[in-house]
Amino acid sequence: MAEATELHALVMQSLDDDQAQEVVSIPLAGKSNIADFMVIASGRSTRQVASMAQKLAEKIKQSGGIARIEGLTNADWVLIDAGDVIVHLFRPEVRTFYNLERMWAFGDAPETPNA
Repeated sequence: MAEATELHALVMQSLDDDQAQEVVSIPLAGKSNIADFMVIASGRSTRQVASMAQKLAEKIKQSGGIARIEGLTNADWVLIDAGDVIVHLFRPEVRTFYNLERMWAFGDAPETPNA
């Protein structure tokens, strides 16, 4: 999948379909060269985090993209590197501890989509 915005839309739709909680999208284009978007979301349990990660990786691969997954074994914090979009899926307690939104917001308020 060539277009970062299309990949981002696919990620956001997949997380919405899987009832991810507190989904935050941080635009990184022009601020970092690691990706164009970072998406952070929570699941209610390790089982939901693992399920969301597996489904999202499969959808990315079906659309012609590449998805590398780290942390699936414990599923407290799963990172999916899809190239132009990096996705962090957390259990709520782990997300609060690491507070990635604050670290990556660059002084801007992160985008939060309407539910």
